[in-house]
Amino acid sequence: MSAHTNHPAQANGTVSNDEIRRALEVVHDARSSNSIRQTASEYLEHINSDEEAPYHGFTLAADRSQAAIVRHYGLSLLENAVRHRWVDYSVEQSMMLREWELSLAQSITDDDPFYIRTKIASIWVEIAKRSWALDWMDMDEHLVRLWADSLASKELVLTILDTLSEDVFGHEDTAAGLRGTDLNSACVDIFTPMSVLLEHFPSRATSINVRYGDEGWLSRMADLLELCVTKEGDSKPEKACAVKAAVDVLYYLYNHARFSDEDFKEVVGPMYMHETVNLLQRLYEWSCVDATDIDEERYLLSKKLSEMIYHIGRLLEERPSLIPIDSGLDSFLRLLVQVARNNSLQVSITALHVWVKILGSDMLASSSPVTSIIGELLEVCSQRVIKYDALPNDSPNPSIMFLNEDLDTLPERHAFLGNYMRFCKTIVERIVQQQPADALYHILGQAEQVITHLYDGELAFNVQTYSKTSVPFLRLDAQCSVVEAALKGSVKWLTGQGGGTVGHEQEVVVQNLKVWCERILGLHFEDPLVKERVIQLAVGFATGPLKRDTKFASTVFEYILNVQFRDDPGFPAYSEAVKDLQGLCIHELQRLAMRFADYLITIFDDIERKIAQVVRDASHDEHIRARYYSILFIITHRATSVDPGPRQERLELFLQPLVAQWQKDELTNSLASFDSFCELLGCGGIQQYVSQRALHQIPDWSTHPLDDEGKALRARMQDAVERLPLRATKIFLAASVEKLEQKSAPYQLACRLWERDIPLILPNLLRSISLAHAFHDPGNWKDLGSEMSIVVRKILTDRFWQVGISTGSRDEFYAKVGDTKHTIEGLASSVRATVRAVRETGYKILCYMSLLGEHFYSYKELPGPLSQALFTDAYALSTHQMAVMVETIRPVIETCPVASRSHFLPPMLAALFEQLDRKASTEWDKIERRTRELEGRVSLDEEMRDESILRQMTYSSVMLVVGLLDPHRLNPPGPGTTNGSLPNGLPDVEHGNVRSFILGTPEVLKPLILFCTHAIRMRDSRSCSLITRVLGSLVPEFGSSGDIDIEVREFISTEVLKACITSLHDSYFVDLQKDLAQLIASILLNYVPRSDTPKQILLSLPSIPPEKLDRAIQQLYKAHQNTRQQRAIVLDLLESLRGVSVSEQGRMTKPDPTKVRSAIQERYMTVDVQAEGKEKDATPDLGGIADMFGQP
Repeated sequence: MSAHTNHPAQANGTVSNDEIRRALEVVHDARSSNSIRQTASEYLEHINSDEEAPYHGFTLAADRSQAAIVRHYGLSLLENAVRHRWVDYSVEQSMMLREWELSLAQSITDDDPFYIRTKIASIWVEIAKRSWALDWMDMDEHLVRLWADSLASKELVLTILDTLSEDVFGHEDTAAGLRGTDLNSACVDIFTPMSVLLEHFPSRATSINVRYGDEGWLSRMADLLELCVTKEGDSKPEKACAVKAAVDVLYYLYNHARFSDEDFKEVVGPMYMHETVNLLQRLYEWSCVDATDIDEERYLLSKKLSEMIYHIGRLLEERPSLIPIDSGLDSFLRLLVQVARNNSLQVSITALHVWVKILGSDMLASSSPVTSIIGELLEVCSQRVIKYDALPNDSPNPSIMFLNEDLDTLPERHAFLGNYMRFCKTIVERIVQQQPADALYHILGQAEQVITHLYDGELAFNVQTYSKTSVPFLRLDAQCSVVEAALKGSVKWLTGQGGGTVGHEQEVVVQNLKVWCERILGLHFEDPLVKERVIQLAVGFATGPLKRDTKFASTVFEYILNVQFRDDPGFPAYSEAVKDLQGLCIHELQRLAMRFADYLITIFDDIERKIAQVVRDASHDEHIRARYYSILFIITHRATSVDPGPRQERLELFLQPLVAQWQKDELTNSLASFDSFCELLGCGGIQQYVSQRALHQIPDWSTHPLDDEGKALRARMQDAVERLPLRATKIFLAASVEKLEQKSAPYQLACRLWERDIPLILPNLLRSISLAHAFHDPGNWKDLGSEMSIVVRKILTDRFWQVGISTGSRDEFYAKVGDTKHTIEGLASSVRATVRAVRETGYKILCYMSLLGEHFYSYKELPGPLSQALFTDAYALSTHQMAVMVETIRPVIETCPVASRSHFLPPMLAALFEQLDRKASTEWDKIERRTRELEGRVSLDEEMRDESILRQMTYSSVMLVVGLLDPHRLNPPGPGTTNGSLPNGLPDVEHGNVRSFILGTPEVLKPLILFCTHAIRMRDSRSCSLITRVLGSLVPEFGSSGDIDIEVREFISTEVLKACITSLHDSYFVDLQKDLAQLIASILLNYVPRSDTPKQILLSLPSIPPEKLDRAIQQLYKAHQNTRQQRAIVLDLLESLRGVSVSEQGRMTKPDPTKVRSAIQERYMTVDVQAEGKEKDATPDLGGIADMFGQP
């Protein structure tokens, strides 16, 4: 590297700035041929490795006559030198780099493009992480001098502070991690005003002085914000940009989760003072925008500011005892309510999230600043609990306008709104728990007003114009949701109180709730959906705060049993709603029967007569009949006042016809072959129909009407499913075991009822599951030629709706399915539904049988046939179907009793993980191959959907591994234990948990570890992160000299290590590099003393000489208690092999700033963000798993 104008490399003719400029022009010229562009790109890559690259970079970047693209490339050369070669430079060369950077920073102007200024700030930060507070002591002085210059310089300083605080406090940055806590302390020093340090921390130890001036950056930024906010009418973009930059710095500073108590008081405490809160409030009000005229700059600032306020609120909840006594806490809480009221739900949700935390804090929830304001908060949340996704996109509602601006896809909207509603309901619940009488009075009064005036201002109910998203229904649904949340809060309050005076208050509240609900049940409703919500609400009262009032429960039971189902098939939307209502009624009757069997048995004869009447009316539907009879079964089974003998005899009368159906020779013969199975399901003629109608020549099945033969075929399938004993068996098994304690008398009775029937049912049940799987193998469709394979795949591809994956709403999906009922697509849907019913009902039956414990697992001959039925043809299932199987069968594996493990689990787990590995690996290979080949045959939406489903299957499989290998998992309940614990409450340690069993069973361990190894390369971030943690927990387990330990240790030292390195090299896994590095560090720390294999694998890589590896290993031993430093050491060792993000590659990307999301915004797009719990909330996706496996 040279600092001379006469550049020696240039003199030798090897490199010149003109050549670099021409090469860049070729790369970015659309007219360049691929071969010429490739040559130019290779030349530019070569420049990066030239020792004079920094000098070329500086001269290009400093030359303002060059095009911006050339200057940006020059800056990239500088940044690359700092990031990758800093340790190789002498002191003089390092100082020269620093001087060049200072020169570039001092010459910045408003005319410089944003990406040029950002790159200059990035280089400054990279140098700071390597030399600040070591040999660069006057950095703060340079920042202060820049701060005194132009607005562009201020923005540069703010960007530098923003990025630096983010890397030091937030990101897993390698360079910052290698510095330990030095940079943390230095940042605190320059941010905190000297007056604060002297007043509150006079004895603070400071071995070096890195600050310049007494103000500190918090004070300087506050002055800037004050100046910007008080300049009324000044809305220049530069001002908004400067304010945003200041907010960014504060955001990343307060996003830091590792403040010591001392740092917390210094840096966080001042944010709760009246003056600071008032400034934040004025800044927030300035940033608010109108939904009809959105100022993008201000709106982005408003969202960022709300996130910063979220972090300040989060820190308040985490350490309320450290907040100064003279703080303006009441002002801050009012600001939180103000933000929650914002019409933009993306702005509002952060404040709601903070309120969830505050109301969950014992210290804060009952404090006077909180209790004085929760009335306003309750009003906000009650108004926001509406189905926004049911409102049209062109709605004048401001919140919908903002949603249209913020969220591009329906899956994102579904997930976001789900989290928003969850926060609102949790807040309502906790407010009622704190102030039950006042809150319930307000909520119930408001709900009754809406329910009794449901159609005010709207057209009267009309079957012909029926809609599931009518305004009256949406109004009622919102109020019911608020009341349901309130009921949860009231239950927590009722169960947590005691004492005489409180008892009287409880009685008053309970009586008021009862009177209110009875009043609502006395109203007349015609809309089936409205009836549904009222019934759900009434059952919520009966099973919640009024659960001690059995007579009220009986009233609700009778009300539901007497509901009339007036169907009108001529109006499909209404007819579907009526069917939904009937299903809901039966479900709620079953719930009430389980809960109040002892009272309902006293009126059993009346219930039996009424159900007999209802069953006669529904005689055409065997499924409905079985569900109604199950209500009688539940009451008889669970009522304690019935004599045991007669009760068992009566219950057996319910089951005998069912078991007899499973034993019929006709059924056994139908399950003897694939063809006879198809005949059994009524779809024996489907292959002939497909061939004769030449369905492969019809592009759109949904527009092709079904002929008479097709309609007859569909009718046969529907009738065949009704005649099978599958659904009825599932219903009565569920009625026998759901929600029962294993030591209870009803559970023991259920075991006696089913223990002799299980072996009679299982043979044909397993055959039916096996054949249902085989149905998905196109090879079994032997009557169709190879040209029909695409038709077979189309018939077997499920249509389903799922939040986060599907593009339309649930109602839109089912409406579309209903519209195609009488088309060829409808016939294909019937084929899928028929086989799916067999397959998934069979899974559920196995799950319910597994709840019978040893009465199911103890059959020695069961595991082989069961694993064959489930897994032999499982590869033929689609990705979605495999995910369903894993989720449904998982309880069968996890609840296996200790006594049955040795014979039950090995064949099951070995076969399962072999199939999961085969399916997942094959499907991920397809995705990657399709991406590489850029095939145009699959639409982008379909490709994204397929990848989303594959991620879900991968994640389901990984979560199964996580559950099995959880070191803290208790054994399932068994003889002499309660919930896996002994009678004295201690864990059952005599028998190792399932993790210990798997680690000691090679036939299970090998396919499981093989799957885990391949999962490291699967492109699902959640799954890969989890698997690295799981494998990290396994690494120390194989340290002995036994044969199995040696074999596994060598496998991990080779295949797992290679997989980690390969993923580390892949730019897709950039965000997971810290997890991969931690696993590599664990392998080196645990295995290098015992095996030379890890070192040989690493030494086989380019750019890792032995001395560098030995030095890194020694550093790892020294940092054995500091996992962050371990990760930094590994990442530094493999720096030349790491995959890099687009920004690190020096490319100029110009994303739409309105669509760029922060981590917390992405979190709210994730399905089911946890609404409560500090531990879960700190790292919502993986925090609990990290704790589980002893990871940081």
